[in-house]
Amino acid sequence: MLLKLLLLLGALVRVTEPAPRCEPGQETLGQCQTGEKAKCVDITLGSCSDVPYTKTMYPNLLDQKSRQVVEFSSEYILMSVLHNLLQGECNPDLRLLSCSILAPQCEKDKMIKPCRHVCENLRKNCLPAFDTIDMAWPYFLDCDRFFAGEEEGCFDPLAKLRGEPEIAEEDLLVEVPTTLIQFTHHSYSKMVSILKKTASRCSHIARTYSIGRSFEGRDLFVIEFSTNPGHHDPMKPEFKYIGNMHGNEVLGKELLIYLAQYLCSEYQLGNPRIQTLINNTRIHLLPSLNPDGYELAAEEGAGYNSWINGRQTAQNLDLNRNFPDLTSEVYNRAGLRWARLDHIPIPQSYWEGISGIGFTLKPRVNCGGSKEMIVSIHSLHVFLSGLTCNTIVFSDTGMQIYAKVAPETKAVMKWMRAIPFVLSASLHGGELVVTYPYDFSRHPLEEKMFSPTADEKMFRLLAKAYAGAHPVISDKSEARCGGNFVKRGGIINGAQWYSFTGGMADFNYLHTNCFEITLELGCEKFPLEEELYSAWHENKESLLTFMEMVHRGIKGIVSDKFGNPIKNARISVKGIRHDVITAADGDYWRLLPPGRYIISAHAIGYSKVMKRVTLPARMKRAGRVDFVLRALDTKPKNFLRGPMENIYEQYDPLEHFDPHAQHAQSEASEGRGQPTRHNEKPWWWSYFSSLGQHKPLWLLKQR
Repeated sequence: MLLKLLLLLGALVRVTEPAPRCEPGQETLGQCQTGEKAKCVDITLGSCSDVPYTKTMYPNLLDQKSRQVVEFSSEYILMSVLHNLLQGECNPDLRLLSCSILAPQCEKDKMIKPCRHVCENLRKNCLPAFDTIDMAWPYFLDCDRFFAGEEEGCFDPLAKLRGEPEIAEEDLLVEVPTTLIQFTHHSYSKMVSILKKTASRCSHIARTYSIGRSFEGRDLFVIEFSTNPGHHDPMKPEFKYIGNMHGNEVLGKELLIYLAQYLCSEYQLGNPRIQTLINNTRIHLLPSLNPDGYELAAEEGAGYNSWINGRQTAQNLDLNRNFPDLTSEVYNRAGLRWARLDHIPIPQSYWEGISGIGFTLKPRVNCGGSKEMIVSIHSLHVFLSGLTCNTIVFSDTGMQIYAKVAPETKAVMKWMRAIPFVLSASLHGGELVVTYPYDFSRHPLEEKMFSPTADEKMFRLLAKAYAGAHPVISDKSEARCGGNFVKRGGIINGAQWYSFTGGMADFNYLHTNCFEITLELGCEKFPLEEELYSAWHENKESLLTFMEMVHRGIKGIVSDKFGNPIKNARISVKGIRHDVITAADGDYWRLLPPGRYIISAHAIGYSKVMKRVTLPARMKRAGRVDFVLRALDTKPKNFLRGPMENIYEQYDPLEHFDPHAQHAQSEASEGRGQPTRHNEKPWWWSYFSSLGQHKPLWLLKQR
């Protein structure tokens, strides 16, 4: 009995005595416990400095007990390098989501878990990027294990990044439609709010969606108007406006925000012109292609912005010099009778090396300082393919060649591939004129040289449609902004104004069915707020008139004798060396000016059918021209196919490009002279070499 009492007394003493004192450094390494209740502490992790909260708690959701433990962990290192490994995909979403686990939000000494639905959506969108580099989804982003449902009081770590609008219920219940537009400048978050409110008010004809993310992670939001939002309707043409490609050229962005509100309210008010337009057209408005650049330009404010601050992206890339140079390919092919001059594939060299060149070309190139070299213009990418610099500056002109593909550029190219756009315009600033392709001179050393496409007449008609409806552009006075172009009717061939390569308009025309022009909307790139009202009224009629031009020319469906649509059939116009192809439903649209034409439809495995067509001068709607093709008994050899077309079908750079493929192969073969073996680690494993025995084996896929 006495022994039991002594044992009980000893246990009570051990329970009530203070916790053992930590030696210096042990607590921060998680090697002992203080016995104190965990409290909220400031976030001091460098890679999590921009999360939308200020307090966190240790141990975190991975039971890592201090900041130092987190910083030396494989999870934190992975989070810090994911942007480079995934080539900007899902950036910075994955980093912010990882921070919500490694440094979770803390309020009133209570840890708050991130929302499960945010994790699930991100995993769905980003898992293909991990598969591309043969990496498993990180265990600490297990949506079921570390995240919580909304009913548990979770938080969205990406809400601020999305610019989620705070829409009050009363804002969504608009009983009486009005065309009330506030003519102000819009930050990114305000722009998103306005677009989503507009789509909510006109949910039966409008929706918002994102085509991708900017380098800093901002969604590239589009608002769409159609009677069947989210879907392509056969025989209904697709139209797009793109604004703010250069971040400091902001008028186009604001005009498209105003245009969205105008289309919504006027449709509800019963405006017959707007109802006819939306009922027969699918319209896509992308107000800001370069939101990162806009935020930089907006720091200086309207009326004070320089001509270059904010023009480029956060990567210091000019988006209108960042597209594949297909125009040079056309000039090289022009003398070959069999060569296609339309739907040209993106060359592999674009992904491996140079993606855009500036205004003028000089043969002496300086790469990052001391070393200069003489190169041939037409083989420039070959001579520079081994350079490691990201930009090559021409010392004589200040021009640049870009060796990066911006995420904004890739997003737009995939958008063009996904939707069969017919007509488009890009809104810029700095001059008052309408330009049309080609933008790159047919002679590389000529900075100002008339360089027409095969559709010169149609492009001039499109440019004149916008310019003629604009009261200032059509003004005959030369003593004004844009006065230099009065004698040309306010329009000019792009290369004749100044030549540059890597432009979006040329790419639209040569890679897709889409015809695109460039609208220079004024000499002031960032106008004062009080100038926005007059700018809207000067451009409103032109914006509407140009959209209506998508219904010029001919349209139709190509099918077999059973009525089955034929996808990718070619529609050719005699005398115009530029074809369009049919969409998935066999429908097509071919923009043409008034005149008489011989139109043919042809597809692999089918006979060719020709028709004569007359388009009267007063005809404002597309003429219907359908084709029924007869299947051939035997498959013809190389029927209307050139070598480049075969390559295009076998390899699609935009969908299958792996920027690390060559790096992986060379790294694995180094010192061995043989290709990568099945049981070897992937190329990115070297990023974790400093971790010794704590390397993240959980990132290796099970084979």
